[in-house]
Amino acid sequence: MDKPHKQLHAWTLSTQLVSEIYRITQHFPNIERFGLSQQLRRAAVSIPSNIAEGAARNGNNEFRHFVAIARGSLSELDTQLDIARLLNYCTESQREQLDEILQRIDKMLYKLHQSLKA
Repeated sequence: MDKPHKQLHAWTLSTQLVSEIYRITQHFPNIERFGLSQQLRRAAVSIPSNIAEGAARNGNNEFRHFVAIARGSLSELDTQLDIARLLNYCTESQREQLDEILQRIDKMLYKLHQSLKA
């Protein structure tokens, strides 16, 4: 039996985003191993993790709360990617590709959040 979160497109796409973030941060300078790269990874992992935790909770209000947290992590990740781009740790092309994914996830999470209103 599949877990409820695994049927959500937002969860699936956000796990793919985590994979992309890990791939890109592998190439960050060694001095960032415990800095920005770790923050990016934590923020990215937080998105599908909060979707999964919320889906496992009792009731729409709790689920909605965790979707809001996932959206906050998405915004945090967006800011951190802007910083990584300013520092030339990722290319403009990589940033644009990630931005498209971030926008798709944000729309999905917004719609999910709205659908969970009482």
